[in-house]
Amino acid sequence: MAGAVELSVDGAPAKPDDLACLALVNYGAYTSFRVEGGGVRGLDLHLARLEAEAVELFGEPVGEPRLRALMRAAVTDRAACWLRVSLFSPEMSPRTPDWRGVPRVMIAVSPPPAPLGDGPRLQPQTYAREAAHLKHVATFGLIRARRAARAADFDDALFIDGDGRISEGSLWNIGFLRGEAVIWPQAPMLAGVAQALVQRGLAGVGLEGGAEPVRLADLGTFDAAFLCNSATPACAVAAIGDRIFPARPALIDRIRTAWASSPVQPI
Repeated sequence: MAGAVELSVDGAPAKPDDLACLALVNYGAYTSFRVEGGGVRGLDLHLARLEAEAVELFGEPVGEPRLRALMRAAVTDRAACWLRVSLFSPEMSPRTPDWRGVPRVMIAVSPPPAPLGDGPRLQPQTYAREAAHLKHVATFGLIRARRAARAADFDDALFIDGDGRISEGSLWNIGFLRGEAVIWPQAPMLAGVAQALVQRGLAGVGLEGGAEPVRLADLGTFDAAFLCNSATPACAVAAIGDRIFPARPALIDRIRTAWASSPVQPI
């Protein structure tokens, strides 16, 4: 995270014991997003993600009213910022994996990050995140994949599962454009909030949306590719491996407009 970061746990400043737990026990999950004008695009989806993560990883939900109250307290009077809302428990460890209860909530507040730049070149890598449907805190594989891609003169990594299907990227979802349709790849992956917001707005910009298995051999059937995450509504992909995609700025602008059609939801 760029810039100063403020950390709170359950509404109070984070203590050394909290940070020690987070540093030493790599078990938890989170969501992250931009706050603008006291609200968040897709806040309902971020809250639903946190509640599902809490139940699956810890056995009990936090509760939406409490999550909202903690977010409001962290944001205070800021006009814009970036929140990372994390779930963890000091009771959970390799020796106590069966602990069950309401997780603690850590919120990191920082300046909003810049969107990813247009034109990344992606290196296909055979890799699948553990429990891919969760936005969990295990980032070793992601960082290692990005590092390997850059060492090979690419900008980022695109993951291919054991069955040869394209799934997701290191920090983002990928979509493909074929004519007037956006195609999302079908494979185990994290269902991104930005991806869902783009999908919600496609009809309003005259595009259709669908999903199908996509393999490297299929890339020639698409007109363009883009990636998206909460910091980047849509970013055109320049190449995947040796497959170069022509610039389609008008199409990418329509994707960004689709994302922007979702209103900011008050915290």
